[in-house]
Amino acid sequence: MWKTEGTMQVWYETFTVHKRFPLTISRGTTAQTTNLWLRVEADGIEGWGEASPFSIGSYRESTDHLLEAAQQVATLLQPLHPLDRQHIEELLQAHAVPYALRAAVDIALHDWLGKRAGHPLWRLWGLQRERIVPTTVTIGINPPDVARQRVRDWLALTGARALKVKLGSPDGIEADKAMFEAVREEAAEGLTLRVDANGGWSLADAIAMCRWLSERGVEYVEQPLPKGMEDALPELYRSSPLPLFADESCFTSADVVRLADRVHGVNIKLMKCGGLTEAFRIVHTARACGLQVMFGCYSDSSLSITAAAHLSPLADHLDLDSHLNLVDDPFVGATLQDGRVVPNDLPGLGVQRRADIA
Repeated sequence: MWKTEGTMQVWYETFTVHKRFPLTISRGTTAQTTNLWLRVEADGIEGWGEASPFSIGSYRESTDHLLEAAQQVATLLQPLHPLDRQHIEELLQAHAVPYALRAAVDIALHDWLGKRAGHPLWRLWGLQRERIVPTTVTIGINPPDVARQRVRDWLALTGARALKVKLGSPDGIEADKAMFEAVREEAAEGLTLRVDANGGWSLADAIAMCRWLSERGVEYVEQPLPKGMEDALPELYRSSPLPLFADESCFTSADVVRLADRVHGVNIKLMKCGGLTEAFRIVHTARACGLQVMFGCYSDSSLSITAAAHLSPLADHLDLDSHLNLVDDPFVGATLQDGRVVPNDLPGLGVQRRADIA
């Protein structure tokens, strides 16, 4: 039996990361983000988590918003212990804590548990790292010549086996087609191509593009329609020759049930769903509904990417590449092995500060 002592201390601070290649999607361009590093401590053990801000439609989580909520969270957690996860989750929900900050807390509690048990999370969960599939690397919206260069850059940097091509250009589907053709021509033979429109198409354009992309060997299309247009998905579902994945339309496990008859899979992001606990629920709900699952990311460092990597043996597809595009990632954790993001054997997350091991 474990003896629990004392109460939980919480520390948090911000850090800014810069992208090697600024990323443009249908909603805009990101070159840097300021994320939050959260630490919880109890019984002489520290657990680490990360919150990275994101915006989807009218839902916005800024760094300032996360910092403001973090003070409240520190007060809420102080009387509790990291093993009180059910109570903590209920408190965070009751106080409407932002999803990304919930994720930071949940990740930190799991990291603490793994360190207390002396095992990596993937081992505690009984998962097999050998089942982790290769991750995509992302080609943002760019003119065709720039897109060609990005393909060359990413292949040289990572030896990637799959590319996610961002479409949904504000310039329309003809611009999308020109860019995609440039990427396809530059891609190495045998490279898997996937498309993410980030809700940048109308229904008519989505129908046309899914048919066009299917003729060019694309594996699936992610978030073809904007969040809020879920009622139009059944028509696209019936006409599309390609599988459809929901991202912005799917935050939590409750959304999976509402989408089950109109998509083929869902994209799980720890920031969007609130952490590993809810990510597990989404996986099992999706499987019960006959859907595939993938894990994605925002502008996450290696800290939260590694957290997702521990759960990734359960995924059909992975898009865990944000840390590969950072020039100043302060953390070291999961490593790229033959195109796969693989967690290590250290207890908990197995994440360290780069400054501490340099």
